[in-house]
Amino acid sequence: SLPAKLINGGIAGLIGVTCVFPIDLAKTRLQNQQNGQRMYASLSDCLIKTIRSEGYFGMYRGAAVNLTLVTPEKAIKLAANDFFRHHLSKDGKKLTLLREMLAGCGAGTCQVIVTTPMEMLKIQLQDAGRIAAQKKLMAAQAQLSSSPAAAEPVAETRTTATQITRELLRSKGIAGLYKGLGATLLRDVPFSIVYFPLFANLNKLGQKDPNVKAPFYVSFLSGCVAGSTAAVAVNPCDVIKTRLQSLQRGVNEDTYSGILDCTKKIWQREGPTAFFKGAYCRALVIAPLFGIAQVVYFIGIAEFLLDMLPKHRA
Repeated sequence: SLPAKLINGGIAGLIGVTCVFPIDLAKTRLQNQQNGQRMYASLSDCLIKTIRSEGYFGMYRGAAVNLTLVTPEKAIKLAANDFFRHHLSKDGKKLTLLREMLAGCGAGTCQVIVTTPMEMLKIQLQDAGRIAAQKKLMAAQAQLSSSPAAAEPVAETRTTATQITRELLRSKGIAGLYKGLGATLLRDVPFSIVYFPLFANLNKLGQKDPNVKAPFYVSFLSGCVAGSTAAVAVNPCDVIKTRLQSLQRGVNEDTYSGILDCTKKIWQREGPTAFFKGAYCRALVIAPLFGIAQVVYFIGIAEFLLDMLPKHRA
C-alpha cells in the first residue's frame, strides 16, 4: 500500500542519514574547496579538523534539515519508482531495461521537489565551518606578517536553517529555495536511471524463486553496489550542484552564473579531476544509505507496524 511505502521509505532515510552524515559533510566541504584555498587533504583530514575546531557534533551540522526532509524525499523516490514500474508493466510482461530506466527517470524527477530545498539548506550549514576555518587561518597568517587586517579576531556567526529559509523567502521568494534546481535534476535523474535498473537486476540474482523476495543481505549488497556505482557516475553533476547552491564563498573563490559557467570555470581553473572531488565520500555515503533503504523497504517494516495497529486497538 502507498502508506506502507511512504513509511518504509521514511524509516530507511532516517536510519541511513544518521549513520553516514559526517561523511556527507566531508564530501560537501571537499567539493567546495578550490585550488589555492585547500583546507582539507582528504576525508579523514576533514573529519579530524572538523572535530578539533567544531567538536564532535560539528560533524552533524545540517543534519536536522536532512533528518526532517529525508523522510518525504526517500519516500517519494522509492514510491514513485514502484508506481512507474507498476504502470509500465501493466501488460503483464517483464520490464525491459528501457522501461526500468524510464521508471527511474520518473522517480528522480519527482524527488527534486523535496531534494532541492533540502540540499540547498544543508549545504549552507555544512560548509559554514569550512569558510569560518579559512577566515581564521587567513587572519592568523596576516597576524604573523604583522598585517593590520589581523587586528581583530574572526568569529563565526552561526546561522540556522530557519534563518536561511526566512532570508531566502524574503529576498528571492520560493525560487530562492530552488536555486540549483537544474543541476539537481541533472544529478538525480541520471542517478535514478542508473540505480534502479541496476539494483533490480542485481537483486534478482539472489532470488531463487521469482515470486519470493531475495534474502535481506542480497537486497543490502545490491543497494550498496548499485548506489555507489550510480553515485560515482553522476559525481561531476553533484560537484556542479554543490558549487551552484553554495551562497557563501571562501576567500578568492569563484562565483558562478549557471551550469555552463560553473562547468567551464572548474575545467579551466581546476582541471577535469576536480569533477570527481568527494567521489569516494559520496560512494561511502550512498552505498550504505541505499543498502539500508532497500533492506527496510523490502523487509516491509511499515506493513508489520500497520498490521499491528488493529490488534493493538482491539
